[in-house]
This record gives sequence, C-alpha cells and structure tokens, in this order.
Amino acid sequence: MMKIIKKINCGNSPKMEVLKNLTIAIAEKDHNFISDCISEDVVCTWVGDKKIKGKNEFLSVIKTKADKEISELIIEQILSHGKEGAVCGVKLMTSGERYAFSDFYIFKNAKGQEIISIKSHVIKE
Repeated sequence: MMKIIKKINCGNSPKMEVLKNLTIAIAEKDHNFISDCISEDVVCTWVGDKKIKGKNEFLSVIKTKADKEISELIIEQILSHGKEGAVCGVKLMTSGERYAFSDFYIFKNAKGQEIISIKSHVIKE
C-alpha cells in the first residue's frame, strides 16, 4: 500500500483539494476519479517524453505506467489561481528510485470543475 505524505493544507480552496486528490488518484491509478476530473479532450504533455490528447488515451497511458509502482507519494506544494493550478512533490518507487515532479493544470473555468490541460515535468533524483 502506498504511503501518502501531504505537506500542505488546502484550506478552503476546492481547486487545491481537487488537485491533491487527482495527484493521489493518478498515483493509485484510480481511473474513476481521474475520469471525473478531466475533460474528454484533455491535452497532456509529459515534458521530454510524449504529448497526448483525449481522456481515453490519458487513461490508457496511466494504465501502462503500472509497471512502476509508487511506494510513497510526497505532496510538497499545491498552488491555484484563476483557471490554473500546480502540484509538486516526490514519488518514491518500490524499486528505490526517486522522482521529483511538478504538474501544471489548466481548468476549463475558474470554478475548477474540469481539467483541460496537464503539463508534467518529472526528473529522476
């Protein structure tokens, strides 16, 4: 079971709460929660790796990343302003590898109901 460490307090920010829960859902490969958060035509870029478009393709990529199991997820910061948000932290893998990540999100509107864009930067530490 993955250990989750949250070094942040989302306070009364619904968008920050969505980003926190989405980060956890992606790490846990919770397709139902992810599907509820992203738009049908979401665009996702893993910088230096690939760019995809569409909810189904995004969910498929998350499923194929199952070979890399996360033992610990550390969420260090979450920011949100207007239609934009960001999450950064560290993923510790069962293999012992460590990856620092920064994910940048654009919501469809300022209410933060649906994510239309994700840009992910991942660096092996």
